[in-house]
Amino acid sequence: MIMKTYSLKKEEVERSWFVLDVSDRVLGRIATKIADRIRGKDKPTFTPHTDGGDYVIVINAEKIKVTGSKYTDKKYYRHSLYPGGLKSQTFKELNEKNPERVIELAVKGMLPKNKLGKSMIKKLKVFKGPEHGHDSQKPIEWNPN
Repeated sequence: MIMKTYSLKKEEVERSWFVLDVSDRVLGRIATKIADRIRGKDKPTFTPHTDGGDYVIVINAEKIKVTGSKYTDKKYYRHSLYPGGLKSQTFKELNEKNPERVIELAVKGMLPKNKLGKSMIKKLKVFKGPEHGHDSQKPIEWNPN
């Protein structure tokens, strides 16, 4: 008996919408769950070269936690592409100014570094507070362990 390997095609993808409350959750641990859901690794039809994941809406991003001394010591870097243009911010500064960016950067670092990863990160919607504008998509409440 010959077994064939199943390969998911772009036309066969069925996407769902999930809403996740990250209040008092640890950043790295929840970012891995989000990245797996966006990539589609939790589905039995996972195919590495196809974007088969779901949409994830993250609410209460300002209430995310980090362990240890990362709150004051973790740094985020960016460069303006001019000489001497390296800028840095601590987790505390970035979380106060733009808490959505903290979760986006954590999840983006766990996705593929190619065109596929760029299309996958667009399925992540992060909101500072408890309100989001995606009620018409009828998102399912998602509570990973």
